[in-house]
Amino acid sequence: MDVVVLAAGLGTRMKSSMPKVLHKIFEKPIIEYVIDCAKSLNLSNIFVVINPSIKKVTEHLENYEIQTVFQDEPKGTAHALLSALPYLKSDKILVLNGDTPLLRKETLISFIETFNKDKVDMAILSFYPKREHSYGRIIRDEDKKIKRIVEITDIEDELNLSLEANSGIYILKREVAELVKEIRENPKKGEFYLTDIVEIANNKGFKLEAYPLAEEDELIGINTRAELSLAKKYLRDRVVKEWMEKGVTFYDPSLVWISPSVTIGQDTIIYPNVFLEGNTKIGQNCIIFQGVRIKDSIIEDNVQIKDSTVIESSYIKSGSKIGPFAHIRPQTIIGKECRIGNFVEVKKSTIGDGTKAAHLSYIGDSEIGNNVNIGAGTITCNYDGQKKHKTIIEDNVFIGSDTQLVAPVRVCKGAYIGAGSTITKEVPEDSLAISRTPQKNISGWAKKRREKN
Repeated sequence: MDVVVLAAGLGTRMKSSMPKVLHKIFEKPIIEYVIDCAKSLNLSNIFVVINPSIKKVTEHLENYEIQTVFQDEPKGTAHALLSALPYLKSDKILVLNGDTPLLRKETLISFIETFNKDKVDMAILSFYPKREHSYGRIIRDEDKKIKRIVEITDIEDELNLSLEANSGIYILKREVAELVKEIRENPKKGEFYLTDIVEIANNKGFKLEAYPLAEEDELIGINTRAELSLAKKYLRDRVVKEWMEKGVTFYDPSLVWISPSVTIGQDTIIYPNVFLEGNTKIGQNCIIFQGVRIKDSIIEDNVQIKDSTVIESSYIKSGSKIGPFAHIRPQTIIGKECRIGNFVEVKKSTIGDGTKAAHLSYIGDSEIGNNVNIGAGTITCNYDGQKKHKTIIEDNVFIGSDTQLVAPVRVCKGAYIGAGSTITKEVPEDSLAISRTPQKNISGWAKKRREKN
């Protein structure tokens, strides 16, 4: 069985310079969801029909092991399939749409198995809508045989709106697919509709059937920004439901956004307004508090990420507490049982087990050992205007508040740094470093100033 993905539409209703199928749900373009679903079936070949004028789509699809077919003119779905026919090699064809990203692999497997079992010539994936849709309706005769598909704009009887709807997903034997050559141009739209093949095939005696095997939400086609937003919500609901069934607690499932590529461990608790994106992995027994955003990061077991924290491309080991209002920037590794607290920013650094930076500090391009205390207001001065330099702090060091560490610099094991110091040279092991200007008190100065004014 070959797969043909129809993705040549111009998507003008999106009102965007970005091609419709490249708009994203979470961080993944719409077309990728469809291609990945098709690939998961392990069928013969995947052909994607695209418009050659949309170069961004052409360039994007070069990254996939698929074959692209050009529909030179936007003449509708039948013309799109006709463009692909010369390249197809199998005697059965699965037709998908490039703008239906929520379609499930399980639905397609059931659809294909039913088609093969019933030995029909053409199958339509259908559903019974519970709300308004622009999908055409499947008209059956008194014997429940399919007669034709009627576009929603051509239905005059409002009662017919509750009839079985056509999803636009089909399986056709090759001889039925060849009937696209007989489809005539729709006089209203000036296009060739693939739905017209149903009536032609029926009149020629082919065996047709429609199978209502899909959930309504997974068949949403995206043509507008509103539908894109709705698809995001449907996918979010699906993902959250799956994680709740696996033992994850959500305080408000409607106020979180979890990418399908994210994994979450059992007994983790997630508060509202949390965004988990990309290849993020959350361990067991974690607590992710309100307003947190985590992308492409690994969070081990028993970690607490407190309110309004951002973590990007980093690794947080077990038992640590991060935030609130912390920013963990890419290429950071935070060890076990660490405490990275209020308004602390960490960038491209490795922090050892048991280390604490409780508040108001910047740690950049650093290697920090185990059981280090970093006082409030500590800054690693890692940038000289041209290059970044490294700060190394060894195990069991105490950094007093308001310390500036001017990199490149090393603070050796067990050393102490007095509060308010600027460190520009190596601090030896077990020593105390202080760099303060001596305090000078001028007696009576304040009183004289007040009297003068």
